[in-house]
Amino acid sequence: MALPLAPGLTPAEVGFLGEMEMVTVIPRQRLEAIELLGGSTPPLQPPHRANLPLWLALLLKRQRRANIVPPPWLHPASLQAILHHETELSPDAFSPPPPLPLATAANAYGTVDPPPPFVPSSATADAAPDALPYHWLELGEMLLDAAEDDVPEPERVRRLMRDLREVRMSKIRAGLAVLSGTGVVSLTGVGAMEVAESRAFVVGVVDGLRKIGASQEQARREREREADEEGRRGGAEDEDEDEEME
Repeated sequence: MALPLAPGLTPAEVGFLGEMEMVTVIPRQRLEAIELLGGSTPPLQPPHRANLPLWLALLLKRQRRANIVPPPWLHPASLQAILHHETELSPDAFSPPPPLPLATAANAYGTVDPPPPFVPSSATADAAPDALPYHWLELGEMLLDAAEDDVPEPERVRRLMRDLREVRMSKIRAGLAVLSGTGVVSLTGVGAMEVAESRAFVVGVVDGLRKIGASQEQARREREREADEEGRRGGAEDEDEDEEME
């Protein structure tokens, strides 16, 4: 008998989906176009850059057939600026996500651009340097793991990513306090891995608040019912006293 699956994607599944993001590579060898389910990849001709899905770029990197160009937001200066925005300029909100590109006729696959969150330019060399994409956390970790020599100052990048992760997770936890009233939590700018990692905690808090709200509603209804019964008893006693006086 199969066990029931938890709702939502697990962190491992989110990391797997993150490998569909496009990154920029500098090939070391010539490689003809590869036919994939989504279309054809561009032919690789050193030293011309090309955009490939992350899973293919990691495979070529491990085979020493290409180098990966880290996206601009993964540079230390960019991460430091984003961390400053998260802690100083906007301590109660998340840094804005990258803007969506205009629709184009074809991408690196030779097909229509995929819909968000798989934005073709979110992790390429043309990505915005001051905005974290939807898969920023898993992308950064995979690039640091497989292409550390391509990332400038990798140790500093790891430290800044860890600081960013802690700051943003604390904002998610702090934002749950408004759920006890009529407020809502804005998840604009929150990444896929952050949602997956905080899902269990958020669901537990929401379930607890729902139970508390249900018990409070039940207690209110009981008080109203008791008040109605007391009012009816009081009215009946007044009628009895009037009849005795007559």
